[in-house]
Amino acid sequence: MTDRIRVEGADPYDVVIGAGAIGQLRALLTDDVERVAVVHQASVAGVLDLVRDQLTGIDVIAFEIPDAEAAKTVATAAKAWDCLASNGFTRTDVVVGLGGGAATDLAGFVAAAWLRGVRVVQIPTTLLGMVDAAVGGKTGVNIDAGKNLVGAFHPPAGVLCDLSVLDTVPAVDYAAGLAEVVKAGFIADPVILDLIESAPQAALSPSGPHTAELVSRAIAVKAAVVGADLRERAAVGPGGLGREILNYGHTLAHAIEKREHFGWRHGHAVSVGLVFAAALAREAGILDVETAIRHKAILTSLGLPVSYPAAAWPQLRDGMSIDKKTRGRTLRFVV
Repeated sequence: MTDRIRVEGADPYDVVIGAGAIGQLRALLTDDVERVAVVHQASVAGVLDLVRDQLTGIDVIAFEIPDAEAAKTVATAAKAWDCLASNGFTRTDVVVGLGGGAATDLAGFVAAAWLRGVRVVQIPTTLLGMVDAAVGGKTGVNIDAGKNLVGAFHPPAGVLCDLSVLDTVPAVDYAAGLAEVVKAGFIADPVILDLIESAPQAALSPSGPHTAELVSRAIAVKAAVVGADLRERAAVGPGGLGREILNYGHTLAHAIEKREHFGWRHGHAVSVGLVFAAALAREAGILDVETAIRHKAILTSLGLPVSYPAAAWPQLRDGMSIDKKTRGRTLRFVV
């Protein structure tokens, strides 16, 4: 059984969620597709075979990339474009992003720039990829100055979240992905928080009783936001759903990732960032103490980090100065 969430906007698309969702890949391709380039990590070789099974009669070009953030470089993107060129990739062909969030980010950026934009289908294979990176049309790579500073908005033709592949995700990575689920709960859907609090250990398992609901609810939150504000142009405020709200916890998180040379998992950095943003809002008098404490309690129950060495603050502050939400000299936080 699958769930289907519509992401509205100028280029609407569906996110399909459920075991066996990869089986709907062919339905997302038009009849004139001759080539599909699958941008993938080595760790998803088994899933790549499932993708190939859906593409009989189509020339499948497999482009392997490094794991995690090491893949998100201009150099890797350039190699991908060279691969497309050597295989005669045209505007009617399709890129598929297969793997974690880094794979879908890179695949989307490659598709956005090739011939000024070709279609991309995202098939995230991690929890983080499903609830965050693959949905929303943000694509990009990292440079020495910071994370995701080079990229483009490029909505996919569709997103297939096959829950059956989550069993292959290492436990530490699965837990890290839950930070983005918790973020969605605090932004707009407290039922997510209730479900996790009712059974934290169950939430940590892909076979848990609430997995499908947690994934669907988190994606629904993001879909509602990006459908109304793809390019982060709306104002964030009480009752508003401007896209910047999805950066809750991310201002500090990206600075931590940069300081750690992307050695920290994104979800771990977001967990610390969420606790920091809640504390900031509490100190500013716009968030009650109980809700701030709830941030830390839920994330701790999932085994996620909730603090970072205070001695690192000068470097973190410098890193945050080029955050995408910064305007002029003013550092802005989502709270």
